[in-house]
Amino acid sequence: MASPLSDKVALFNMQAKRNIENQALNPFSQDKSAKALDRPKFSKEEYGRPAKGSLSEKRGVKATIHVCKEMLELCQIIDEYGAQFNEDGTQKIIYFGELFNIYTVISDKLVGMLLRARKHKLVDFEGEVLFQRRDDNVPIVLLKPIKEIREMFNKKIEEARALGES
Repeated sequence: MASPLSDKVALFNMQAKRNIENQALNPFSQDKSAKALDRPKFSKEEYGRPAKGSLSEKRGVKATIHVCKEMLELCQIIDEYGAQFNEDGTQKIIYFGELFNIYTVISDKLVGMLLRARKHKLVDFEGEVLFQRRDDNVPIVLLKPIKEIREMFNKKIEEARALGES
C-alpha cells in the first residue's frame, strides 16, 4: 500500500522531469545539451501576423475596418466644412478649432485620427500634436480629393473583409 507522502513525491518527481524536458526545448536555455528546435518558417506576408482563422485575426480585421471608416469620416468632414485651398479644388483647408468643434460631437479621438491620417498622407498640419485652444488657428489641409480617398478606403475595407472571410 502506497503512502500519501510517496504519492506526492512521485507526482513531484514526474513534474520535475517534465519541467527538465521542457527546458531542454527552450531556445533560450543556457544548457548546451539542449535539443535544437526547428525554427518556425514564415513568409514575409505571414511574419508578425496572427494565425489564419484565429480570433486575433478576426479582431484585427474588425479594427482595420473601423479605423478606415473613422479616417474616411474625418476626411469627409474636412471636405464638407473646409474651404478650397488650391485652384483646382482638390485640396481643402480647415482650422483645428473649427474641426474640433464639429468633430467632438462625433468622436473623442480627433487628434489620434489626424495623426493617423497624416501618416497615410491624407492631411497635413504643422506640429506634432494639436491641443484644443492652443492650436485652434493651425490649418489642416486635406491633401487629396475626397473621391480618391473614398475609393482608397473602400478598397482597403473590401480587402480587409476578404481577408477576414478567407
